[in-house]
Amino acid sequence: MDIGILALFGLLAGIAAGFFGIGGGILFTPAFFILFQEAGVQDPIPWAIGSSLFCTFTASLSSTWQQYRSSNLYLREGALVGVFGMGGVWMGKQITLSPLYSEDIFIPFFAILMAIVAVLFYMKPESESTPSVIEGVQSAKRLSSKDAKMGLTGSLGGFLAALAGIGGGVAMVPLMNLAQGVHLTRAVSISSSAIVLISFSGALQFALATPLPQDQGLLQWSLGYIDGATILPVSVLTWIGGGIGVRLGKQASVRVTSLGFALLTVIVAVTMISRLL
Repeated sequence: MDIGILALFGLLAGIAAGFFGIGGGILFTPAFFILFQEAGVQDPIPWAIGSSLFCTFTASLSSTWQQYRSSNLYLREGALVGVFGMGGVWMGKQITLSPLYSEDIFIPFFAILMAIVAVLFYMKPESESTPSVIEGVQSAKRLSSKDAKMGLTGSLGGFLAALAGIGGGVAMVPLMNLAQGVHLTRAVSISSSAIVLISFSGALQFALATPLPQDQGLLQWSLGYIDGATILPVSVLTWIGGGIGVRLGKQASVRVTSLGFALLTVIVAVTMISRLL
């Protein structure tokens, strides 16, 4: 694929990541999957997921930095969700690298996940009255019921990150917003910072994995299951796009954000299903 197209794709994915509070994986994974599949990679799934998680790390880092500059960073909650998410990544990776996780399973799973998330995001969100302030890491204390729910949310997000190459925000944001009553703006911020830890952990684990021998010569600029030639142009522009997306997201209404994300996930789901037809 032309480097200019990859760069433009990275910019658009970064904007989406910052705007919706996701890592951008819902765009990275299908695009990379199709790219590696067309390139003749025998097992494109782990390559797509590993490369996607690296780009997701870049996008979420940019989004979190913008949240910090906007005094909208919830560090304690983000760290809590992210740490639990790292454990979820390890569990999900065991399935992803299994021979049983074929394209016939991966594609329908990804499409169904997008459809479910679209419904969740379109549902009327609950809210809480919460000021947007920078919260420092508080002193160690006993996990409350809310903390336990946050941890469970992170574990699920990390598990899905390894299975689908996403940062987990597609599950964490609606879970926090709908099930836990966290205001959407706050949920987006917590998700962005948690995804930094989740995607970094995932990218590192896939970088340390050993690809199939027949794929190692095809993608020469690679580390484990991360293809350097693909991620470099995407990652640079993703960083820029993430900041733009955060600024746009602050100006948009909750209704517009929810509807826009639901529409985006439906388009991605249809695109993935078409690969089986």
